[in-house]
Amino acid sequence: MAATTNQTAPQTGAHAVIADALDPARRPDVLLRVRRAEGHEISAWWMVGAFVGVSAAVISLLSWVPGGS
Repeated sequence: MAATTNQTAPQTGAHAVIADALDPARRPDVLLRVRRAEGHEISAWWMVGAFVGVSAAVISLLSWVPGGS
């Protein structure tokens, strides 16, 4: 059985792969990843605030550990 060749439009597997591709942000094995529209990125200040909040919580919880200064 001979394969037919099309000289005007070569067929690669890429077209089928792209057509069946899933959005990586929507994969079920990725937790809390969301693809947002352009211009709707979260502010960096949320990350700064989260860092300060978690740091304050850790320091306050460690203050209950006996044997500290």
